[in-house]
Amino acid sequence: MTRYRTGTPADSRTCFEVFEASVDDLSQRFGMGANATAGDPDAWGIREPLFEHLARTADRWWIAEDEASGATVGYARSIVRDGVRELTEFFVLPDAQSGGVGRELLARSFPSDGARHRAIVATIDPRAIARYLRAGLDGRMAIIGLQATPRAVEVGTDLLREPIDPAHPPLDELGDIDREVLGFRRDEDHAWLASQRPGWLYRRAGMPAAYGYHPSRPVWGGPYAARSPADLPALLADGESAAAAAGHDNVTFDLPLIGRAGLDHLLARGFRLDPFLMLFFSDGPTHGLDRYVLTSPPFFA
Repeated sequence: MTRYRTGTPADSRTCFEVFEASVDDLSQRFGMGANATAGDPDAWGIREPLFEHLARTADRWWIAEDEASGATVGYARSIVRDGVRELTEFFVLPDAQSGGVGRELLARSFPSDGARHRAIVATIDPRAIARYLRAGLDGRMAIIGLQATPRAVEVGTDLLREPIDPAHPPLDELGDIDREVLGFRRDEDHAWLASQRPGWLYRRAGMPAAYGYHPSRPVWGGPYAARSPADLPALLADGESAAAAAGHDNVTFDLPLIGRAGLDHLLARGFRLDPFLMLFFSDGPTHGLDRYVLTSPPFFA
């Protein structure tokens, strides 16, 4: 039998272990690398700030436990930002899958009540996809990672950039861009991102036109958002150059497959496609994703 309870910050390390086991199993089943920290002895130390942020700002967080042993067998968590609920995590240990645990966790953690829209950045696990479809979400587009050894690059632009102050990020200006591109603002996430990654606000004629967070480590960068798709190559060039200057051996950008301006720029520079595809599900508008690069790792958009 399985029992369910709400999660607390004390559960973060255990949830991380469930995440690692589940994602590693997915990688083996589909023959692709889905876990950027697989085999890293400091995997928890690398991911701990993200798990702490999600624990602190979660809206719904449920833990599934084996009633006999008390062991955690799965968990699911969602956040709400500006009325939009996003499922950040949904993981069940391989031995506990296909027994109804996932269905119960999703129902508890990802209701439609209390949100104007819902969204998920999902893996390609068919069982999870079926649950998202039954929950009323539409599969809108694929998301692909593009990776390369970073090199310094310049793209001509009239954008002027200024650093985001981690202590006082310009939340209203960042929120205005997010509402135009994503359809919602997310002050909590920008405050956290600014404390973790070098952030930049880009202006045109004094007005905020874009923002970007450069990689703090390989595969740990973004998001980038621009009011005009034509500005995306300049942001990506900045991010790649920052990764090269930092000595990273790899840089990865996760883009929706409708982001033609960014995709063309990266492919022309010789970036390779990561075989690990993701899918974006939503029951709300997605019109601005052609000018967006996701947060990596992609626990939330």
